[in-house]
Amino acid sequence: MTRQFLAESLMVLALASGAVSVHAQELDSSSAIANLGTITPLDVPGATGTLAADINAEGTIVGRYSKSGLTHGFLRTPDGVFTTIDFPGALLTVAAAINDEGDIAGQYSLPSAPAQRHGFLLKDGEFTSFDPPGSKFTNALGINERGDIVGRYCILAVCGVVGGGIFHGFLFRNGEFTTIDVPGALETDAFKITASGEIGGGVVTADGKEQLFIWNNGEFTTFAPPGGQPVSMDNGGINERGDVVGVYCDVALPCLIVPMGTHGLLVSGDNFTTIDIPGARATSALGINARGDIVGQYSDATGNHGFLLSRSRN
Repeated sequence: MTRQFLAESLMVLALASGAVSVHAQELDSSSAIANLGTITPLDVPGATGTLAADINAEGTIVGRYSKSGLTHGFLRTPDGVFTTIDFPGALLTVAAAINDEGDIAGQYSLPSAPAQRHGFLLKDGEFTSFDPPGSKFTNALGINERGDIVGRYCILAVCGVVGGGIFHGFLFRNGEFTTIDVPGALETDAFKITASGEIGGGVVTADGKEQLFIWNNGEFTTFAPPGGQPVSMDNGGINERGDVVGVYCDVALPCLIVPMGTHGLLVSGDNFTTIDIPGARATSALGINARGDIVGQYSDATGNHGFLLSRSRN
C-alpha cells in the first residue's frame, strides 16, 4: 500500500544570522585505513553497480544498485541476504537510510516525471511519499529512531547537480518540514540525523568552499580536510558518538561521487582519517553506525561496488 503526503507548513531554521552560531573546526591528520578494520565488498547479484548508503546498529545495510538500465533500492541483512526495494511504479528507487527500528527513507522517480524526485518512508511494509512544499526534487537521506527524516530539496523547475547553490536542507518531524540553511551559505545539504537530533551534512560556504557541517542545539560547526580539499555534497553520515564520514575530491568543485579521484573520510573528534579501499580508483564513505562500522562505494577496473568496513574492536 502507498500513501501520498505533502506537508502544508514549512518552518525555517537559521534564516537570521543571530539565531544560531557558526564556527569552524580544525582537524588533524590521523591513521590510515589499514588500522581501521576488515573490508567486505558488497555486490547485489546480477547488478552492474552497487552503492551502500547506510547501516544501522544491527548491521543491516541499505543502498542502491543498477541493473538493465534501472536503479533499484536494496536491503542487505547482516548474514548477507539481499532484498530489492522498489517504490510502486517507479523507474528509480534509492534506499538511502535505515534506522535501528528498520524504517527506511529514500527517494524515487516516476515515469511521468523522470527529472523529478520525491522522498519516501518505508515503514512496516507501507510506503509513504512526501515532498517539502514547492519542492521539484527531493532527496531523503537520513532517518533516526524517532522517525525524523533529513535530506535536501530544490524548488527550481530544473535542478542541477548538488554543490551548485540550488539545494536547501530539510528536517521532516511529526508531519512538519523545517528548512535547514547554514547562515550565509550558498547551499546546505542535510545527510543524516542521530537519535538525539544531531544533524550532519554538507555546506557550500559564502566564499564557495565545499565543507561538512554538524548542527547540534542551535550551533553549526563546519570543517574540511586538513589539506582544504573540497568535500562532496552528495551524501555522508554521522553516528551517535559524533563520528562523521563523507567524501573528498582531488579536483576542483563540484566534488561528486564519481569513479575517479575521490576518497572516503572519517572525522572522529579532532582526528581526520582518509579511507581508500586498496586497489580502488575512488572511494566514498557514506554511512556509519553506533559501533563505527562504515559503508560506502568504491570503484575499480571492474566497476562500482559497495563496501562494508567492519571496525576493529580494542
